Formats: sequence, structure tokens, C-alpha cells
Amino acid sequence: MMKITFFLILLAVVDVVSSSKNDISNREKRDAVLIRSKRRWVLSTIDLEENMPGPYPTIVTTLYNDKKEDTSVKFRIKGQGVTEKPFGLFTIDENTGTVYVHRPIDREEYPLFHVDFDVLDRKTDATVDKTLSFNVEIKDKNDNSPVFNTNPISVHVPENTPEGILQATLQAHDNDEKDTLNSQFNMTVVSQDPASPNITIRDMHGTSTVQQLAFTGCFDYDKAKQYKVLVEAKDQGTPPMSSTATAILLITDSNTHPPEFSSATYNTEVMEMELKEILRIGIKDMDAPNTPASRAVFSITKGNEENNYKIETDPKTNEGVLSVVKGKNFLKTEIIELEIEVENEEPLFQCVNGKPVTGTNPKPNTAKVAVKVIDSNDPPVFKNPTEKVYRNENGPIGDVLFVPEIKDEDSDISKLRYEIVQDPAQWVSVDQKTGKITTVKTMDRESPFVKNGIYTVEVHAIDDGEPPGTGTCTILVHLGDLNDNAPQLTSKNTVMGMNKVDRVK
Repeated sequence: MMKITFFLILLAVVDVVSSSKNDISNREKRDAVLIRSKRRWVLSTIDLEENMPGPYPTIVTTLYNDKKEDTSVKFRIKGQGVTEKPFGLFTIDENTGTVYVHRPIDREEYPLFHVDFDVLDRKTDATVDKTLSFNVEIKDKNDNSPVFNTNPISVHVPENTPEGILQATLQAHDNDEKDTLNSQFNMTVVSQDPASPNITIRDMHGTSTVQQLAFTGCFDYDKAKQYKVLVEAKDQGTPPMSSTATAILLITDSNTHPPEFSSATYNTEVMEMELKEILRIGIKDMDAPNTPASRAVFSITKGNEENNYKIETDPKTNEGVLSVVKGKNFLKTEIIELEIEVENEEPLFQCVNGKPVTGTNPKPNTAKVAVKVIDSNDPPVFKNPTEKVYRNENGPIGDVLFVPEIKDEDSDISKLRYEIVQDPAQWVSVDQKTGKITTVKTMDRESPFVKNGIYTVEVHAIDDGEPPGTGTCTILVHLGDLNDNAPQLTSKNTVMGMNKVDRVK
């Protein structure tokens, strides 16, 4: 077969509008020559604008012989847009080499087409030379607005958030060609409700598609519990395209109201040495209940130097529960002055004239508690609660067995009254004023009231307090045995057996 040497010119469509008139002469700006050199074709790329308005089919380019009209060859194409998806997008007039596009192309779906074409012998269908490929690159048109990845977004913002960046992130993307004005966009806050504090948007370091909301001033949960912020993303294409997203800020209550005692003074009383709850102290707090912003923390700041008292928070009622945890013996009734302080679990946050207050917070609210500690009547105390006394039985009547040594911190000893509470044989008596115990009968060691040689006497000392206090002492009288009992035969008569030789004479 004769080898054919010729030149082909690849004409690219530049002016989309003029293409509808099939005026090839107006497309010379993007003409490219494909030259066969050493049996290889040189490749060129054709630019085609996306979503051209038509009419269709529209000429893309034309392959032709620049030396003379050659009717011995024909053209054939294959590949993307022809024999591969999307099918039937491109066709070629096999006689003229004119390539057509048949419908609009979305660059975001098909940014580039790779098309193979062959020059064939018209008579034999044999390829004249090796296959040539050309690319059709779809030029971007600003037909996509930026789109927010999430819309709307909802975030919780604590009322005490310091001014600056909020944890409210907005991310958007634009499907137009990367790194072009069509896909580059800016975000701005279009509106907000309520209007204060002022909310803006800031870039995040290292990215152009993610930005964060920011604000100046401070939020007030009591005035507004929710904010709606409308954010716009607008690209830089011509004409610019935009979309919006709504950011919903849900304000959560923080500690902006210090707790206050229901009363400035309280009174209570307790018996000395008694360990128990003695007072419940209520407070007022305007922050949200059952939160760190309103939960009370009490402390005793004065009057508890010996740590006799403790105050805790009732988790159900938020009251302060004052208790005596360490007893103390008082010689008389006394008034203990305590100072109680209350704060919240969460530090106090203050906003004045739309600006957060920094520095020292005001002093916590305090209350005075007067605790009347009532001196209880301590009973008389014997020096020895048990006394041992040694006597011989059958001793003389009027013998002094015991004179008490006693003390009473709350009463006058001279006013004590004594009484016998145990004297089963009624052998003794007690002087009611002095407590002296003397015998009134002879004590017999062999008495059934004596156990193991010990006779037990119990005496009480009773003071004149309210109520009367009683002390007890046990006297153990050890009785020594005397030979005061003659031996006796157990029987006056007896029978004895003996032999005659042994009889008594």
C-alpha cells in the first residue's frame, strides 16, 4: 500500500456563540497543527466551555489536509464520550474530519476527555498510520455556588465564654475548578438575632474553607437563650454565586448571680457534748437550678477554731446543713458566734455594660449564726466508783464503813444528797448530807446475804441540778471470820458394833 504523507490542522472552538454558525474561519485563535514526523502524530488539547447554551450539535474542531483535498482517507474516533461513557457525546464526519459535540457538558462531572482517532484508507479501512489521541479539556464556568457542609449547625455556648473564638465551625466547598476565582470564596455574617453581642467570623489557620464564629462582649442567659446567625459564602467568579447557612447558638446558664442567704442572722441551740445536726440554712440563687452555677458551697469562716462544727450542702434542697461534730464540756451555758459564707461550685462571671468584668470578684455573702450551747447537768463523780472495806464480822454497831470523796463540776457538793440503794440485810445507814455510811446492826459473815465473804452496799449521790444528776458508788465489805460458832454433833445417838473382848469398861 502506498504511504501517504500529509498535514492535518486541528481547529479548536474558542468562541462558543459563533460556533452555532459553523464559521470555522473565526476559530483561528486556538488552531493547532498535528504533524506526522517519523511516523508519529503530535498531540494537541482542545478547550471547550462547560454547559454551552447550544444549539447542538456544535463543531468542536476539524481535521483536514492542508496541502490538497484528500479523498482517499477517512476519519474515525473512539474513547471517552464516544465509545465509552458518556456515550454519544462526540461524533466525527468521516469525510471532512469535523468533530461535533452533541450536548452540554458539566465540568464537575467530566473535566477532561481523552479521544483517540485514526486515519483510515477509504477503500481498505486499513489505518494509514499509528493512532493519534487528542484531549478535550472542559473550561470551568462559574455555575456552582459554595455549599456549606452542614446546614444548619447547632452548638452549645456557655454564658461565661470569654470573648473571642466560639466553638462554632462552618465549612463549605465549591465544586468549580480548584484554585480559580470560581471556587474561591469568602464567608461573612449577614445577620444575627439578637443583635448583641456582636458576632463575626474568622479564618482558621491553614485552611481557606473552614471558618469559626467569634464575638466581642458577653452573653446574657437571662436576656437571650438562643441566637440565630446567618452566614453567607460567596465565590469570586463572574457573576459571583453564594449560599447561606444558619448557625444556632444555644446559650447555657453560667454562674452570673451570687447566692444569698435567706436571712442575715440565725439562732439555734444544742446541749453540750451532743453531736447532731442543729440548723438548716436556706439560700436564694437566680441561676439555673441543679447546675454548678447554682449549687451552693458553704464554709465556716469564724468561730470554729476548734473544729467543733461542720457545714455541708444538702444535694436535694441546696441548703446548708450545720452540725456539731466534736463535743465540748462547758461549765455554763454559752453563746457561740459563727460566721457562714456561701459561694457556688462554678466561679462567678460578671458582665457590666456588655463587657466581661475581670479581676477580683465581690466578697461572698455571709450570715451570722448564734449557737446556744446549753450546759447539761453533769452528775456527781465518786473518786472511786468501787470501794473495798475490810471488817471482822460481829463488829460494833455505829462503825463507820465509808466516807465518800466526790466532786461535781456543775453543783455545790454541800448540796448533794445521798441515799442507800442496795443493803439487803439492812446492816448500814447513810448520812444524807455527808454520805458517811455506818453500821446499824451486827454483820454476820455466815449470813445468806454475804457472798464469798463479801457484803455489797450501793450508794447514790444526787445533786440539785435540772434534771438531777446521780453518781453511784459500790462498797464491797470484806468480812473476816471470827470463832463465834461452837462445834456440834450432827446426832445425839449412834449405834456402834464391837467384839466382847473390845468392849469398853
